[in-house]
Amino acid sequence: MKILLPVDGTELSLHETRFALQLVREGLRASFVLANVQEPASFYEIVTAQDPALIEDAALEAADDLMAPSAELLRQAGVSFETAVVSGDPAQGMLELIEIHRCDMVVMGERALGPLRRMIEGASVSRRLVEDSPVPVLLIKPPTED
Repeated sequence: MKILLPVDGTELSLHETRFALQLVREGLRASFVLANVQEPASFYEIVTAQDPALIEDAALEAADDLMAPSAELLRQAGVSFETAVVSGDPAQGMLELIEIHRCDMVVMGERALGPLRRMIEGASVSRRLVEDSPVPVLLIKPPTED
């Protein structure tokens, strides 16, 4: 089974990665696509860049930095994974990665939006993915504070 594991370098991402590893320890045979979605370059960045490749390189470097903690956990556990970086809308980017990498499932965190923020911002990325994904999406709740 190939699982898309979107991460952004936060503690919640590490929590999701640990949960995914728990699934493997419990017997799930899986490999992972560790993914990060970068915001596209701003108009200012595009206009002022001396070399457009510098913008892309910076985005890839930022993504690598954000994926590094989760990648290290997967590496230490001896679990097979590959990395993927896309730019643009996070939900759309993940949908593209599901297709490109032929993922069977998504494991991702759920960020709780209050009713006011949900009304202003619209559905969260996780909710949009649940609605539009062609594969099952397992949402991991943030850890509770003791």
